Amino acid sequence: MVGYCPICGKPVYFGEKKRSLGRDYHPLCLKCQKCNRQLTPGQHAEYDEKPYCTHCYLKMFGPRGILPSQYENTNTHTDQPHAISECLFSV
Repeated sequence: MVGYCPICGKPVYFGEKKRSLGRDYHPLCLKCQKCNRQLTPGQHAEYDEKPYCTHCYLKMFGPRGILPSQYENTNTHTDQPHAISECLFSV
């Protein structure tokens, strides 16, 4: 049975699918909806049925008031893994 990609709506065939959070994605469709960083299955968060990298998810939908003020007003984001100092659990 062929599933459909929740991002582009096209069929996802067995040989190309990336299964994550109970859905089948095309490899190029499984990316953060904010920064477009490629994501790996199971290593991301989801909000309103859309995938986000952990950094963007926490910045947009996480608890407020616990990030250091130097990160609250920045729009910088790279494809590199995020620094440990940006992780909420290390503050």
